[in-house]
Amino acid sequence: MRAARLIKMVLLLQARPSMTAAELARELEVSERTITRDAQALSEAGVPVYADRGRTGGYRLVGGYRTRLTGLARSEAEALFLSGVPGALREMGLEDAASAARLKVSAALLPSLKDASRTAAQRFHLDAPGWFAEPKTPALLPAIAEAVWDDRRITARYRRRETDETDVERELEPYGLVLKAGVWYVCARVTEPGSFRVYRIERFTAVEPGSERFIRDETFDLPGFWAEQAEQFARSLLRVTVVVRLTEAGARQLKHAVDPLSAQEALAGAGPPDAEGRVTLTLPVEAYDVAYTQLLSLGPEAEVLEPADLRKRFSDAAARTAAYYGDPGERG
Repeated sequence: MRAARLIKMVLLLQARPSMTAAELARELEVSERTITRDAQALSEAGVPVYADRGRTGGYRLVGGYRTRLTGLARSEAEALFLSGVPGALREMGLEDAASAARLKVSAALLPSLKDASRTAAQRFHLDAPGWFAEPKTPALLPAIAEAVWDDRRITARYRRRETDETDVERELEPYGLVLKAGVWYVCARVTEPGSFRVYRIERFTAVEPGSERFIRDETFDLPGFWAEQAEQFARSLLRVTVVVRLTEAGARQLKHAVDPLSAQEALAGAGPPDAEGRVTLTLPVEAYDVAYTQLLSLGPEAEVLEPADLRKRFSDAAARTAAYYGDPGERG
């Protein structure tokens, strides 16, 4: 345990010019006293860790000291090569940098681990876009990606909706990129009023990098922010409700027909089964037309009770379907 912590401490100090005891303690999840003992242990082992005294002091490595990655186990080395997403890196304009980094890591590995990149590539491949969709790389993605990595403000023009004919201009601080089902988004802080928002990159029509770098809010959590925004967006689409009665099979299949979270919450709020084993629930949906298409896939396992207009659509559809499957001689 301690050996792994010491290695991580050295790698942290290699990556940054200097770190305080408090910063190292936070990263390594130990006390500052433990950091002091670990720094002394590294120094005694020949690793040139130097402690700068004073309020602004910290720990640093002397003389450009570097360590080879000989402490990696095979599973760790293979996991390291899984962290790259070739398609996404290419679209962001980082393919050459990623390739160079992989070569440097490979050169630093022990001879017994030289095949880690090949064995990882043979066992995992990420294909991000959804089925039946031709992904398009936004033309302005590389420029936005460069601003993200450089913490540089941008002046951007974009269209709120695909059907809009006029652009909106904003000064943004781009914090992070997200690739969701083949679609690129940027999470950015709007300079005025200072709130964080999500923008679909393919709707940007112009991006002008600014001369200033912004000071990143270190408390910003990109995965957490995206998860929260995605959930809010999904909920915002569920504007109306329908009352539906489901058989046991229909209840099991509901999550495959509608939004899974909506199905889960609706089932949780349903009352006990009736004498026929069916449950009645109120289901949030995007629109009645959408509900018609989604619930129609459940066939006889679902009965729409409300609203009345939607129930009549299902009744008419059931009558037409029954006519198709009746006696061919009875068809008009």
